[in-house]
Amino acid sequence: MTMQYELETTRTYLRQFTIDDAHDLYQLNLDPEVLKYTGDKPFGTVDDAKAFLSSYDQYNKYNVGRLAVVVKDTDQFIGWCGLKFDLDQYDIGFRLFREYWNQGFATEAAGRCVEYGFNHLGLSEIIGRARKENKASIRILEKIGMTFKKTFDFDGQEGVIYFATRLNL
Repeated sequence: MTMQYELETTRTYLRQFTIDDAHDLYQLNLDPEVLKYTGDKPFGTVDDAKAFLSSYDQYNKYNVGRLAVVVKDTDQFIGWCGLKFDLDQYDIGFRLFREYWNQGFATEAAGRCVEYGFNHLGLSEIIGRARKENKASIRILEKIGMTFKKTFDFDGQEGVIYFATRLNL
């Protein structure tokens, strides 16, 4: 089943990616501060971002996926947020352009995605992963009601896993 919805928060719309988002994704991943704690590498070219988007299968395979975050007032793409099915778990993730950090956008979008996962998709648990030194992401996970679960090896660094269930939110 293909995800056919657009989520809304107070200040943003969250929608499926399109090929037209390739340039924005390319630009987002060029910032080393944005990728600092992710373990990801930047796209080499805009065409690499297009290839990624063309093969992105989360929507069709799992009825979830990372969503473009767009500011309502300006239609500005500011990053992405959403659920991903990975390693037999549903994971919340987010990544925004640096100029939108510390303004509550990630917390607002992530909270809405988690609520959607529980109330509309019927998920029983959602996790969030972060490197231990990524205090900003950990704060967001805590603000949306997640609780520390355990540590794990995050690409050779110490990582943390937070979780929420329908029962504890």
